[in-house]
Amino acid sequence: MKFLVTGATGKLGTKVVENILKTIPANQLAVSVRNPERAEGLRSLGVDVRQGDFDLPETLDAAFEGIDRLLIISADGDNETRIRQHTNAVAAAQRKGVKFIAYTSLANATDSTNLMAPPHVATEAAIIKTGIPYSFLRNNWYLENEMGGIQGALAGAPWVTSAGTGKVGWALQQDYADAAAEVLLGSGHDNTVYELSGPLLTQEELVAALGAILGKEIPVQQVNDETYAEMMKGLGLPDFVIPIVVGIQESIRNGSLEVESNDFEKLLGRPITPIKEGLTQIVNQISQAK
Repeated sequence: MKFLVTGATGKLGTKVVENILKTIPANQLAVSVRNPERAEGLRSLGVDVRQGDFDLPETLDAAFEGIDRLLIISADGDNETRIRQHTNAVAAAQRKGVKFIAYTSLANATDSTNLMAPPHVATEAAIIKTGIPYSFLRNNWYLENEMGGIQGALAGAPWVTSAGTGKVGWALQQDYADAAAEVLLGSGHDNTVYELSGPLLTQEELVAALGAILGKEIPVQQVNDETYAEMMKGLGLPDFVIPIVVGIQESIRNGSLEVESNDFEKLLGRPITPIKEGLTQIVNQISQAK
């Protein structure tokens, strides 16, 4: 049995690979990466490092050769780019006879109004069309996505949001990685959809948990989208990023990440990392990086 993880040098991919290597011999694992030199550490462990670029389908044919079970970690970029890249990966998997595809999707993807949903809707549909057994890992929201706000709070800034009372199922990337590894390596996951969501919290509830850890009250500044855009621009975010971050706030406000589910616990066989413990880990990471 040969397993492959795409995007294995990214933040999520690195954690998935670390988990997998605790379970199977390194020579059973292959990784597909755009820049193989970034994966020399994995090669030295005995992992089969392959060059695979989602924009160059011919490289994917070589990368997916002889692979039984594949984890496609969704790529970065604008929606159009991601749809093209993911479609290339799915087509290559079909050409090379891959027997199972796990894919990191988005919460409630097919019914979502989230700005980032279209690539996931398109990719899920493309995978289903192949007839290959699949599992869609519909990841809610990484707690690490809030790193900027946490850094600001540590420096004494208020928590600024236009998400209103919208709720989010935050969880640590490590929990998402552990769930992905479980599905890739385990059995009984053919044609499944897992809504991977932590306990639902508003911005105020998340910030209250952070404040309890830091031992101080962090003011939450609720603003409209226009003001939020101006404030993000003032922080130095590039112009092309502004509509994305505003769109994410709007999506949260409209309930796109308010998905209740115990699929996480079912897959992991344990509760996910509690929010205060997760926040503490991130605060410690920020402090150590100084």
